[in-house]
Amino acid sequence: MSETLDHFDRKILSIVQRSCLTRSEVIAAEIGLSPSAVQRRLKRLRQSRVISADVAVVDNRKVDNLMTFIVGLEIERENYQVMDRFMRWTQTNDAFQQIFYVTGAVDLVTVILARDVTEYDDIAAATMAQFPEIKRMNTNVVLNVLKSGLSLPL
Repeated sequence: MSETLDHFDRKILSIVQRSCLTRSEVIAAEIGLSPSAVQRRLKRLRQSRVISADVAVVDNRKVDNLMTFIVGLEIERENYQVMDRFMRWTQTNDAFQQIFYVTGAVDLVTVILARDVTEYDDIAAATMAQFPEIKRMNTNVVLNVLKSGLSLPL
């Protein structure tokens, strides 16, 4: 889809990544289009799933202050059926925030949130019990978030 995005689409996306509540009149004034043209473009970007969600980003420190764990998973012989089952299983578990299929020493890297180490241990134990093909979970505890971004550089 990126080849069909013009400079106006990219400017609109840059603005709504900062705040999806920005009114079309404000966007229009900033980029030099009419508000109705901005609305049409936003509708198209949402329908084509370039904009996949309009969400509120909640500050973890002001709500539950959950601990963040970065976990590398090693799967026996890169078992793709296990990875598919794992992906389906994690869809219903909000503790798993992000999952990346990667190259290197591990097969998957996950970001897991838990209230404390005990809750994380429970999540890890349940994961290993559900998926005995996971050879190892290499866990890193995040001590401080130095930067966390959601905006794509456009």
